[in-house]
Amino acid sequence: MDSQQKVAVAEIAKHAKAEDCWVVVNGKVYDLTAFAPSHPGGPDMIYKYAGKDGSTTYNQFHAEDLIEKELSAFEKKGFLDESTITETWINAQKEETVSYADPNAKPPLSSLINLDDFERAFEKTGSQKAQAYISGASNDLLSLNANKLLWQKLWFRPRVMRNVSHVSTRTRMLGCDVSMPVWICPMGIGKTAGPEGEKALGAAAASNGIIHCISTTASYGPEDIVASAPKTHPFFFQLYVDKQRHKTEALLHKLNGMEQIKALFITADLAVVSKREADERVRTQIVGSVYSQGAKSSIDSKGGGVARSTGSFIDPALSWDDIAWARKHSRLPIVVKGIQSAADAKTAMTMGCDGIVVSNHGGRALDGSPGTILVLLEIRRDCPEVFDKMEVFIDGGVRRGSDVLKAICLGARGVGVGRPFQCSISYGQEGVEAAVSILYDEIETAMRLCGITSLDQVRGDMSWLNTSELEKLLPRNWSSRSWLPNKLFARL
Repeated sequence: MDSQQKVAVAEIAKHAKAEDCWVVVNGKVYDLTAFAPSHPGGPDMIYKYAGKDGSTTYNQFHAEDLIEKELSAFEKKGFLDESTITETWINAQKEETVSYADPNAKPPLSSLINLDDFERAFEKTGSQKAQAYISGASNDLLSLNANKLLWQKLWFRPRVMRNVSHVSTRTRMLGCDVSMPVWICPMGIGKTAGPEGEKALGAAAASNGIIHCISTTASYGPEDIVASAPKTHPFFFQLYVDKQRHKTEALLHKLNGMEQIKALFITADLAVVSKREADERVRTQIVGSVYSQGAKSSIDSKGGGVARSTGSFIDPALSWDDIAWARKHSRLPIVVKGIQSAADAKTAMTMGCDGIVVSNHGGRALDGSPGTILVLLEIRRDCPEVFDKMEVFIDGGVRRGSDVLKAICLGARGVGVGRPFQCSISYGQEGVEAAVSILYDEIETAMRLCGITSLDQVRGDMSWLNTSELEKLLPRNWSSRSWLPNKLFARL
């Protein structure tokens, strides 16, 4: 881009159609005609700003310099000539927006004493759209609510007088030393919660000795996020496989050259983006370009969901055969994220995967899928060998350090936490660090009150737990046909 070249509003207005689409972003003019059809959030998100300024929406989701990295020199047309701005141009930028954060309503960080507090604080201060995106889940929220509720049906069996003056939460996950068995889940679009986005997550994870799993749909590129931490600090990377496989192959090639990325978490539970009604209901009134001659906006008959828009690139053809494809293009240990049955856990083990994440996408995938703690218990019952052959992780509804300890006693290697960390971004890196500290203190306290001094000593030792309330919710063991009616059994 010629640093001296300025583009008048009248010229920008001539390029306000899908087939000729110029957009202003942060004072610079870009030709997005060729890029729009491949935009991960769908082309309509770009077309609605044809001939207009899309800076506000762009900055909510993306790092400032991302567009500069993605486009060619030819597509960078110059700088907006502010002296040519007219009232017609200003009116064209207007769109009715939902509520924004009220800084006066933000509770002091020091007043937040558990992970739920971070979500409640964000309810008061985040925009309606951000709140719907972060807290929302599928359909009737059955799986979302089950995730949290079922942790409360798992009881400890404490031991006393065990000398717990010194306890250790340290362990290893996929070859990485960590201060506690907790990783920050990949939520995507971190800037919806605050301007630091995933940079705050990465920096806080590093300063506290835990791992952030970077999302494919993060607001910042993986290079920017890992740069927030010391060069020796590890990260994981969550992968959505793109319908255009060459794009995923290029991403994997890039990750191969990033020493800080230590594992690849392939998301398997979201063949299509689910119906997330809270996200869809918050409809920002889209004013199409006054010059666009009726080009489509990003709102359609289904609603105005951010998740649906940003996830339209995900490949529904992903299958177990693609594990070999992923190995061909990646040097990283492969973890399948989204296991919801013992049968699939066993398949992942048979395929030679390095790990699995028991997950239902935080209740954002199939509504009615089981609470994740039930699946972990099912795996322990039906194929316990899985825990010896690969590392088993779990996420979904974890809000207490005691939940982490319960998962470890069931055999989990580590536990992922998502929404509370995402909401803590509203307080910047300091907020994320506060959330990590709360969880660390709760894990230590639960260990001491249970009589446990080391997590590695009790991993997979179910004698520390009373699982009776959950066992009656488990599915029948399909490996045994003893429960089948005799007539049906005779036909098999």
